[in-house]
Amino acid sequence: MNRSLSKNKVKVSTKAQLKTRSPLKRSDYFWGYLMIGPTLIGLIALYIWPSIQTFYFSFTTWEAFGNYEWSGLSNYKKMLEDPDLIGAIKNSFIFAALSVPISIAIAIFIAILLNQKIKGMSFYRTLYFLPVVTIPAAVAMVWKWLYTSNYGLINYILSLFSIEGPNWLTNPDIALLSIILVSVWMQVGYYMIFFLSGLQGIPSSLYEAASIDGAGSIRKFFTITLPLLTPTIFFVTIISLIEALQIFDLIFMMIEPTSPAAQDTRTLVVLFFEQAFELNNKGFASAIASLIFVVIFTITIIQVKLQRKWVHYE
Repeated sequence: MNRSLSKNKVKVSTKAQLKTRSPLKRSDYFWGYLMIGPTLIGLIALYIWPSIQTFYFSFTTWEAFGNYEWSGLSNYKKMLEDPDLIGAIKNSFIFAALSVPISIAIAIFIAILLNQKIKGMSFYRTLYFLPVVTIPAAVAMVWKWLYTSNYGLINYILSLFSIEGPNWLTNPDIALLSIILVSVWMQVGYYMIFFLSGLQGIPSSLYEAASIDGAGSIRKFFTITLPLLTPTIFFVTIISLIEALQIFDLIFMMIEPTSPAAQDTRTLVVLFFEQAFELNNKGFASAIASLIFVVIFTITIIQVKLQRKWVHYE
């Protein structure tokens, strides 16, 4: 009897609490939705709805004056037979496979150096971060001048050592590597900020205990720093892969359409731009955009699944 009475009292009290709190909760919901409303509207108008439109247009064929008609899977069949698409996929994955690990490795190294107690640390951090806030078009134009084979600064410096500099942006063998170098230079400062934050979250007592045990700097890095940085490395890997697979501005600004290296530096987004805005083949371009989304989404899901095996959160 006592237990049943106590249960009834608990039910009555919880119901009374819910009744008294319900007006407050409704008010919280109202203000919450009001605050996220502008962001939600922008997300729907600028991202979700255009994505739905792009997926729909991938099943259409466009004609002059913006007219289009339903064509089913013809654009996707054309993708399977298009050699330019195969080359663009290969170039995109080469770019991502080289730029992402190099950027992350250099960013970790610089973050460790700038996490020390040195004079002018704020100045050095700002210096490394400057390329991140610089307009990509301006960066591309400056590096394009540096890479110029006839009067570029890089080849001029090489000539001082009796070395003949290559054609950095017209040689199909090294043009993509030249773009990767610029991309790494631009992104290292951005990733460095994340790794600095991760390093500052590691307790100093762990390093002190390791020093007492006689561990050196290299052993501390592989037993303390690297394992505790894996959550940050995981996050940076995701965002860097997404950015690498969407590379466009550097290639568009630095590689001329008539360049011998144009075919070997054309990525998926560059091919999308050519089909959509130069050839006015918007249906096929929408199919390419859908493919880019599927590739990035699949790689991200795989990364999330695999992170359980190598990311340490404690």
